Amino acid sequence: MRRLSGVLLAGVILLVPAFSLVPGTAFAQQAPPPKTTYTGDTALLAYSVNPDKVADYEMVLAKLKEALQKSERPEAKQQLAGWKVVKNATPNPDGTFVYVHVISPVVPNADYSITNIVYEVFKDPGEQKTFYDMYRASIKQALFGIQASTVADLSK
Repeated sequence: MRRLSGVLLAGVILLVPAFSLVPGTAFAQQAPPPKTTYTGDTALLAYSVNPDKVADYEMVLAKLKEALQKSERPEAKQQLAGWKVVKNATPNPDGTFVYVHVISPVVPNADYSITNIVYEVFKDPGEQKTFYDMYRASIKQALFGIQASTVADLSK
């Protein structure tokens, strides 16, 4: 009898984690996505975008802008006002294009995760998956991220 109860207990221990991963079950729990924040007053982020996905990446940027415009978070309007994206005028030797996100001023403690911002406003799972797939396929690689504080403002 002890052996049978031990086998049943082991089976339950093995099955509970499996059920917790199945969407729609009572055990399903989704961890909140990680927040992306920056320190300093300026952030510079560069991405190499696949040459055949430039239009897709620019659609991602348009969706990001739309999400920030529609967001009910007060800091979203500040993020929108201080976030610019520039594209290198010529392609790299491998054909990719470099896009640099220039965020200045950085909104303290605001979430700058592009997917989090878009998912906050556009809640349809199908739309989110389409967005994510397009976003991921368009980027060849992240090149660099700089979180900085201004040391000299030569315009003044």
